Amino acid sequence: MTLPSRVTVVEVGPRDGLQNEARPVSVDDRVELIESLAAAGLLVVEAGAFVSPKWVPQMAGSDEVLGRLTRRPGVRYPVLVPNMKGYERARAAGADEIAVFGAASETFSQRNINCSIAESLERFAPVAEQAGADGVRVRGYVSCVLGCPYEGPVEPDKVAEVSARLFEMGCAEISLGDTIGVGTPGKARAMLDTVAGHVPMERLAVHFHDTYGQALANVLACLEMGVATVDSAVAGLGGCPYAKGASGNLATEDLLYMLRGLGIETGVDLDSVAAAGRVISDRLGRQPASKVAQALAARSG
Repeated sequence: MTLPSRVTVVEVGPRDGLQNEARPVSVDDRVELIESLAAAGLLVVEAGAFVSPKWVPQMAGSDEVLGRLTRRPGVRYPVLVPNMKGYERARAAGADEIAVFGAASETFSQRNINCSIAESLERFAPVAEQAGADGVRVRGYVSCVLGCPYEGPVEPDKVAEVSARLFEMGCAEISLGDTIGVGTPGKARAMLDTVAGHVPMERLAVHFHDTYGQALANVLACLEMGVATVDSAVAGLGGCPYAKGASGNLATEDLLYMLRGLGIETGVDLDSVAAAGRVISDRLGRQPASKVAQALAARSG
């Protein structure tokens, strides 16, 4: 199948990445990171999460982050919200795009957000309805689309069921997340094919973790099927909370390098993203997890 001529890269490092880092990052550093990524040409940069700081202390101060951002024209800054209370806080802080998150695994849903899949969808329904009335774009995340740390392999039909519900609620886009990074290209294709029978392909995004080194291969398999939106995190921020020592989110630098090699446009400057990744990695006291960032640093050094 023909590859897309252009791919939208959704930068999740400042939210999904940082919330899984052990070391909290200051509001100043988070604002600097987001603005650097937007300046590099990324058109979607997750800016924070309006969740309880008791459960996700790294996202405390997301209202301050939003308030201090110098927003670039044409750039979207979505924030995660778990319920109506979170939505109201996000709106008060100036959010004009939100994301909600569900799971395709019943056990993961219970362990992660302390409710069943059905209950989580009931919780999101009024949020999506109010967002629609307010003209606020909603993105839906589905976790554990290829495997669950508690249940093992996840059936594609279950992923399709949750994705379809989110789409029916009004989510403009559904991001399919391989939360523990166990997917392989064949399994990714099968899952995507099933979901695309319920949600239009142009409304789907993919979100792979690189725990077993399969993230880029999985992305390519999905691009060949028609996906044109891919999530990634600068410097591979995030780790993997369910596999000690394993890498987590696909690094934006690695994704950009592959897409450039395929002749696919993104509008993003790889060197600028790598520079932002080095800065935030220094603040976290570690090296970027990105192979491309490491190679660029070695070449320049």
